[in-house]
Amino acid sequence: MNVQVTAEQLRAAAKGAVNAQNMNSVLITISRYGAELGMDRPHRAVQFYAQVMHESGDFRYDREIWGPTPAQKRYDTRADLGNTPELDGDGKIYAGRTAMQITGKANYRAFTDWCRSHAMNCPDFVRHPEAINTDPWEGLGPLWYWDTHDLNRWADQGDIETITKRINGGINGLADRIDHYVRLSLVVLGYKADGVRQFQANAGLDVDGDAGPKTRSALHKALLALSGASTKMAAFSAAPVVEEKAVVPAAVEQTVKKKFNLLGWIGSAVSGGGLSLAAFAGFDWKALLVIVGAVTVIGLGALFLRQWIIAAIKDIRQAVEE
Repeated sequence: MNVQVTAEQLRAAAKGAVNAQNMNSVLITISRYGAELGMDRPHRAVQFYAQVMHESGDFRYDREIWGPTPAQKRYDTRADLGNTPELDGDGKIYAGRTAMQITGKANYRAFTDWCRSHAMNCPDFVRHPEAINTDPWEGLGPLWYWDTHDLNRWADQGDIETITKRINGGINGLADRIDHYVRLSLVVLGYKADGVRQFQANAGLDVDGDAGPKTRSALHKALLALSGASTKMAAFSAAPVVEEKAVVPAAVEQTVKKKFNLLGWIGSAVSGGGLSLAAFAGFDWKALLVIVGAVTVIGLGALFLRQWIIAAIKDIRQAVEE
């Protein structure tokens, strides 16, 4: 059974007052087109809304606040965004709009093409960029970006870091995006937005109030379960970044090899103990044989111990890195 994220849940998860009109634009679009684009699963919807809520300041903004700042001035000649190389105002004309902050002439054109490929009678957003902030396009813009950048793939893995990189180009605001994800996940699962400790207790985790990798992994699995899915299914998994694992560095192996070098052991046993070849002078041959035998046994034992420790460390490295 699939569960829709509601307006009440979004309000409860928000960090401040929301703009109801902007929020409803997205909700209505998800309700109408979400199932077609695979957005009717709660674990995907929560990842989607977490990004949208960060980008829009909890739905308060549906367009970029224009200064212009030094960075915004550079938009004007950003050919990688489809803007012309001349200082002709493209940066402001195609500034970020919708709750996902669609930016640049190329993206306005791509959104137009995508809408028309889905049999939607939309305006030409290159010629009429302001129209992108009218319904249903304002709510559809974020959904277009999510779909065309294949972000459901990463949502299925609970990988908010990669989703952030696909949207932002880096990890700017990652902490806030994670915070929105955790808050909305908790609300959708029936907890209060700040109910991390209660969730951790119920999930059998260490109760520390910190929504770290293990807690986020557990939230992801719980959201999957709402729609009858789990990480045991081929399409779903926990992101490689969600489990904290102590990795034994390769340098440790080298250190062990040095410390347990066979020659080092024998040298320590002989010269380190104050013995030398001269020290054997005058020994009875039987006693000398016993000494040589003892040294040989020590050397063989050291060799065996060295190989055993190195093999054990390799097993440990393999276990913690899987």
